[in-house]
Amino acid sequence: MVSKAAEDFWAAYRAATGVSDQPYEVVRFGDSPALADELLALVRAGRKRATASLLRDYAPDAVPKPGDHVLVLDGAGNPACIWRTSAADILPFIEVGEDFAAAEGEGDGSLAYWREGHNRYFGRQAEREGFAMHDRIEVVCERFELVWPPELADRR
Repeated sequence: MVSKAAEDFWAAYRAATGVSDQPYEVVRFGDSPALADELLALVRAGRKRATASLLRDYAPDAVPKPGDHVLVLDGAGNPACIWRTSAADILPFIEVGEDFAAAEGEGDGSLAYWREGHNRYFGRQAEREGFAMHDRIEVVCERFELVWPPELADRR
């Protein structure tokens, strides 16, 4: 269920930009409040403009696509920003490339850092959910542009 604060945040974005009423996802980065805040800080700083998740986490009709909107919560569950998906590719984990790793903006931005960090993260998910993490698992590589709040938006 979407909180009143998230609904109000979305309504403010729509009122200011004229974006039509449409479905949007509400997400929090990572698997802990601390990781959510750490990754959100990279978005706010303009360093992170991509994110990766496992294809298995999506219903077939819910895989991100260009034009989708995502409202991001901070670690405490408060609305923090909205992005619009600009691209989404599905690749085997081992085929994610350097430019995507750099766009994620984590660590030193290298592919080696991306693989190590995401292998750990997806490995924790696999342990919790009882599936095998492997190099060919399908990853949704989503790129986005920040559209709200206006002071952080990529296009002003």
